[in-house]
Amino acid sequence: MARTILVVDDEESIILSLEGILKDAGYDVISAKTGDEAIEKVKEEIPDLVLLDIWMPGIDGIETLMKLKEIHPYLLVIMMSGHGTIETAVKATKLGAYDFIEKPLSLDKLLLSINNALEHHRLEQEVYLLKEKEKHKYQITGNSPAIRKLKEQIKIVAPTDAWVLISGENGTGKELVAHTIHRLSKRSHKPLIEVNCAAIPEELIESELFGHEKGAFTGATSMKRGKFDLAHEGTLFLDEIGDMSLKAQSKTLRILQEQKFERVGGTKTIHVDVRVIAATNKDLEAEIKKGTFRDDLYFRLNVIPIVVPPLRERTEDIPELIDEFIKELSINTNLESKQFRDDAIEVLQRYRWPGNVRELKNLVERLLIMCPGDIITADDIPPPYNDSSRGQEVESFFMVNSFREARIRFEKMYLEKKLREFNGNITKTAEAIGVERSHLHKKIKAYGLDRIK
Repeated sequence: MARTILVVDDEESIILSLEGILKDAGYDVISAKTGDEAIEKVKEEIPDLVLLDIWMPGIDGIETLMKLKEIHPYLLVIMMSGHGTIETAVKATKLGAYDFIEKPLSLDKLLLSINNALEHHRLEQEVYLLKEKEKHKYQITGNSPAIRKLKEQIKIVAPTDAWVLISGENGTGKELVAHTIHRLSKRSHKPLIEVNCAAIPEELIESELFGHEKGAFTGATSMKRGKFDLAHEGTLFLDEIGDMSLKAQSKTLRILQEQKFERVGGTKTIHVDVRVIAATNKDLEAEIKKGTFRDDLYFRLNVIPIVVPPLRERTEDIPELIDEFIKELSINTNLESKQFRDDAIEVLQRYRWPGNVRELKNLVERLLIMCPGDIITADDIPPPYNDSSRGQEVESFFMVNSFREARIRFEKMYLEKKLREFNGNITKTAEAIGVERSHLHKKIKAYGLDRIK
């Protein structure tokens, strides 16, 4: 589709000349001989760009520019003048003109300015859409009392620079809360840098957090900025802080207190201004008693504690969450949109949701893929989510005459449920149920549960 350019000039010859040049370049052209006429045409149809002469009878180009910007603040306007001064050009630019071109017009310069303006506008729109998409991606869904309280806490703390410790079970949306706090903060124009504390090997923690200079160690072929450096004037999100090793905690505490560091292999002190948000699924006070978490780091991070409620405490949000997931999956994975019948919703609201919102999203995706019809009913809900199905499974234990066979069936079902609760993480599952990791691994292999994620 051709872009439309409005040419505003009181000289007929210039309008005719520009119409010919611009049409040859592939643009649609409309014209006006006065500022008032230009304003009326913009009210009727917004052009992609305006070429506006400064000296015209009636209202001049500067006043016309001001009125056009009142109608459409993001309208692209390039000013033209044969009697231009630096002061006039500066004034036009301050009022929102994209460029200022002197007459007699240079064809090459004019077309270059038009192309640059339209490309700049395209990129601005692209950035805006990406921001809107990002905003939607990190939107907290729900209107239950628990979620209303959470949103209110976020609204209060976000505009401040206070550090926040977010706690909650796996899959509740702690990352979502961190992103929302950053987006609503005065640092939102700067980056939010995420650090998965559980995923960084102890020997690399300094390089990851502080960066390193070229040649600092074998393989350091170039200088690398660390996470703290990248988060300068923005937000640093320390996810799974409870899984950070004691050695890493000590080094992290030092920089959190001082807000300055040296890169590995460097001598220059780098000062940073960073807001810290941390998240954990562990009871850090219990970890302190066990000796696995530093109390001084805990008190430094725990300025504003925010607890994200588990899904079982906000089951009234399930219908809204399902609608949100269906929309998201339909757009991102091209899955066909389907409707959950009320009886299916009721079944899901009775379930305890050990994997929380993440587990619900996975189930919605599975049902969109596997259910052949457009309507998902209670009969489509598989175990263990369906109470009746789960009851039948329990009843089946009593149909078995062998105690050993009943124990094996229960053990398999129990381990499958716990593995799903911890997204297939063997270490966390073993810790939660109180067995050795090696023993659990053998059971998983014996029962064929090694594909659970």
